[in-house]
Amino acid sequence: MLVKWIRCTVVDRHGFERRQRKWAGLLGEPGFRGQSGGWSRGRPDVAHVFAFWENRVFYDSFMARGHDRLATAQSGMYRDMQVKLFEYRFDVKTGFEPHFTDADVVRVAHSRVHEDRGEHFALMQRQVWNPAMAGSPGMLRGMFGEAPGHEFLVLSMWQSSAERGKYRPQGVERLSDRAQTETDVAELAGDVVELQPLWTV
Repeated sequence: MLVKWIRCTVVDRHGFERRQRKWAGLLGEPGFRGQSGGWSRGRPDVAHVFAFWENRVFYDSFMARGHDRLATAQSGMYRDMQVKLFEYRFDVKTGFEPHFTDADVVRVAHSRVHEDRGEHFALMQRQVWNPAMAGSPGMLRGMFGEAPGHEFLVLSMWQSSAERGKYRPQGVERLSDRAQTETDVAELAGDVVELQPLWTV
């Protein structure tokens, strides 16, 4: 599965939201698995969108044919767009599916890992972080993806913003020490995204 993560700064929030709904046109596209997104909790002018495709072939076919027709509607409503593609590697918890109707928060963590530490980082995700996240109240499911250049993405879906508050600093610090995160990771960025149901396709 291919995961597309889009992040941008929105200059016309109302217009952007209204036209985000036009992405419903993705339904029926060969290989399309689902899409949703929402607003950054920390920066209300930043939007995140997550799209899932069966594989790169289907995605490239859509980009060559139908993408521009849908994207034109939002032209001029945002700036500083960043787009990254990741290949799905494994679940966080079990049974990941790109369905968003039961979640209201997505936590996104993007790591750039030192060149010789990628496999150790992935192993620690499986052995240390995954069990901790899976046992956290309100955590529904998630996925771990990889991109060229030693980049990794962890997306986790949560039932409510209040529940995610229980997965907190002291525990995270202890897990980070155990996983040797500081040794593995060159750069780490994250955000908490309040999902917008009308953006879900």
